[in-house]
Amino acid sequence: MKKVLAFLTLLTFLQSCQYFEKNVPSKEELLQQELKRINWKEVDEYPSALPCDSIIDKTQRKQCFFDFVTQHLQEKLANDTIRSIYKRPDTLHVRVIVMPDAQLVFQSYFKVDSLAFDSIKADSILQSKLVDFPAIEPAIKRGVKVKSEFIVPVVLKKN
Repeated sequence: MKKVLAFLTLLTFLQSCQYFEKNVPSKEELLQQELKRINWKEVDEYPSALPCDSIIDKTQRKQCFFDFVTQHLQEKLANDTIRSIYKRPDTLHVRVIVMPDAQLVFQSYFKVDSLAFDSIKADSILQSKLVDFPAIEPAIKRGVKVKSEFIVPVVLKKN
């Protein structure tokens, strides 16, 4: 009787081990789940310029950065060269691309209704005027420096 009881106990114990098995997802499944959770349209930290580095609040730091870039673009582009190309001297939209290696790329950005604007000439002027633009640290996503792109409206001053 003891042998039968011991055998049944052992059999029950071995059978119950199957209840504790957990299905471990594969690496690929975990990767796909994590990639779906990541918001690829937002960065953890926006690009930053030297005057904005001391600001801790993310929203204020972002605003400081955009104000800094807008101010420097307006200072460097507020002359008659751009205004002579741009027939309506009010606002020029500049696409600013901050590469992961902190390199800056500036391109003119205009909507469909302003096709009269000579983008090639404007881009060459942007490149020549913005050569010595202050250093900007790239955006950070999950601890990695990433490329970021944004459009800054530059108000051209009327004389």
